[in-house]
Amino acid sequence: MGCKKVRLKAGASPRARDPRYSHHEYSYLSLFFKASLLCTTFMRPIKTLRPARNCDLSHGKSNQNSCGWQEGASRITLRAVSGVCRMRKIGSIAILKRPGLLALVTLLGLLTVSLPYSSFADDSVTLEIPDHPGIGTVEMPIEAQEAPEPPPQELMIADAIKVQLNKASLAEGQNADDVTALTEFYRTRTSPALWLTTAGFSERGKALLETIAGADDWGLDPTAFPVPPKDYKPGSEEDQATTELAMSLAALKYARAARGGLTEPKSINTIYGHAPTVRPPADVLRELSTSSAPDTVLEGLHPKHDQFVRLRKALKSAKSENEDLLLRRNMDRWRWMPEQLGASYVWLNIPEFMLHAVEDGKTVQSEKAIVGATGSPTPVLSADMTEIVFNPERIVPSSVIRRDVLPKLRGSGSFFGGTGNTAVLDQYGITVKRGGKTVDPKTIDWKKTNLSGLTFVQKPGRTNIMGKVQFLYPNDQKVFMRDTTLRGKFARDTRADGAKEPRIENADKLAARILAATNDSSSATVRQQIASGKTSRVKLNKPMPVHMTYFTAVVGDDGAVKTFGDVYKLDNLPAAAPSADGASEAPRKPINGSLATTSP
Repeated sequence: MGCKKVRLKAGASPRARDPRYSHHEYSYLSLFFKASLLCTTFMRPIKTLRPARNCDLSHGKSNQNSCGWQEGASRITLRAVSGVCRMRKIGSIAILKRPGLLALVTLLGLLTVSLPYSSFADDSVTLEIPDHPGIGTVEMPIEAQEAPEPPPQELMIADAIKVQLNKASLAEGQNADDVTALTEFYRTRTSPALWLTTAGFSERGKALLETIAGADDWGLDPTAFPVPPKDYKPGSEEDQATTELAMSLAALKYARAARGGLTEPKSINTIYGHAPTVRPPADVLRELSTSSAPDTVLEGLHPKHDQFVRLRKALKSAKSENEDLLLRRNMDRWRWMPEQLGASYVWLNIPEFMLHAVEDGKTVQSEKAIVGATGSPTPVLSADMTEIVFNPERIVPSSVIRRDVLPKLRGSGSFFGGTGNTAVLDQYGITVKRGGKTVDPKTIDWKKTNLSGLTFVQKPGRTNIMGKVQFLYPNDQKVFMRDTTLRGKFARDTRADGAKEPRIENADKLAARILAATNDSSSATVRQQIASGKTSRVKLNKPMPVHMTYFTAVVGDDGAVKTFGDVYKLDNLPAAAPSADGASEAPRKPINGSLATTSP
């Protein structure tokens, strides 16, 4: 039969925890209790004892509220009450008589009181109590303590990543250049995972998740960059590898969106001629892998232009859904702009119908502009101005020749052909050329000739609508800026009319400013060249950037948002909902010179 060991402390009773009682008192009581227990060795029955049937030690209680050992009709009951050993004898004869027992107890008690507290090394006593038959050992429950988690370790899953790189699903919905860079980066990489540790996301990974979660503050949609939730902890190596690659792809997509947007501008509308310069994804991965702050790397890819910074600030306090969308549209257009606009440049903003000359970040000249009509819109692009032409010739478009000139050329000739009336060509100062060589128009059968092989050149003069100045900046849209003889159109508020080439008021003054900055030419030189009436071409010693933009919202120095009419309907905003009083949002009107004190 086994025994249960119970260790009792003298200070275990409620009274022992009461500060009104001294430690000495309870040390003495503890020793007295021990002494009392010694008496049980002298009261052990002579005859063999066995546990009573009604004793249940496993639960610390019985039907009689005591545990007895009995044989036949004899029974001895033990109780420990307040440190005093009491004994009831019901049949057997003890070794000592009661008077001797009392004397022994009294002597031990006196010894206990006389001993100092410090003479005892322990205030506890151990009782060995027989187990109840069939119950087994009784163990005291011990409160379990959670083991501390081991510190995060670097995660080595290079082989598992290489397996995931071979799966076709990796490229689904991803930019092909991003996938290629990702594959090359991880194919040869043996270093630990970038975004994960053995305990979950690394500090670098957490920073990336926070950056993506805050994409909305930069005018981007966070849901465009799929990443796991921040409390996700991949278990298997396969899950870890998949998560690592997903995080890297999200980072590359964010980098692409921050710098150039997620949509090719030309796919939105062919009017857009910008081709955003996106940071090479291989460079982005290399920089992310060597930096402990991926948020700084990625957020550093957003445009640094002053107007972008202002628009972002205005976005935080947008007053309506339409204003929010309008600001985001214009922030995206800034992402398409060149990273560097130039120390000095010419900025034509189409919806504003204005041109601004900017030097060292400040607008130094603003002029009204006439842009193309909706049927022949002025394109959006950036290019370098390389040449200014004074008293320019005009290459008359074939459409104008067919509409205004050819009917007169064909209407006056002989029924059987022969020489037609070419006076109309002389009237407008038009010369006909074939293959770059001048051709006598009287030798051409205008009823049969193919106009595609001919070029019609109009010489400078009062009938030449090119005016006195032409600005050339080679581009694939074959567009340029120029003067005009139809200056009355500058008085209009909405100046979208005619061909796609922008026409600039006071073009001679703009030419003088540009040549002063690039060629150190004086205004007097410009006036002399114009007055000569002859066509002259002046090459710029330093190219001058030209930016033709479509910004329908800008922010002034006072922080107020200024808007312009969406002349070519490119904002694609939903119809404004009427307000509570039934009024709709006021239409946007052009504001002349609104950017005269600000620059992109």
